[in-house]
Amino acid sequence: MIAVGMFLMAYVLMEGAAWAAHRYLMHGPLWSLHADHHNKEPGFFEKNDAFFLIFAIPSWLCIMLGMMHEVPAFTAFGFGIAAYGFTYFLVHEVFIHQRFRWWVHTDNAYFRAVRLKHKWHHKTLGKEGSLHFGLLWVPLSVVREEARKMKLEQ
Repeated sequence: MIAVGMFLMAYVLMEGAAWAAHRYLMHGPLWSLHADHHNKEPGFFEKNDAFFLIFAIPSWLCIMLGMMHEVPAFTAFGFGIAAYGFTYFLVHEVFIHQRFRWWVHTDNAYFRAVRLKHKWHHKTLGKEGSLHFGLLWVPLSVVREEARKMKLEQ
């Protein structure tokens, strides 16, 4: 049961870690890796894709060391980080930016709000002035507004 709690804790904490890394590292000293995400350049891959590896390292270390030292809670924490990474891939790369066109449309107000909030973030092309650095957390008011728009579209 502790392992399940550690998995869930890691998953939830990753939204905060991703927000902080995006706000203070990607729009700070690591902007040179993140800039091509805001200013699309030709080609499929971006320098920004390096963050996949950067975030995978703690996950891999927790899983590997937890298994080596037989500490299931530590292993579960690593799998929670990995699960967030998979969610991030599906929501950010597939749904929002549609780098893979598997999930284009949705009739879900929450997911429409996630996409809208991300569009607001990308309105600023430079390092400074961006808002909304998280991915999954969306203010309830934005979700409600998207639900209202959906009703008007029907």
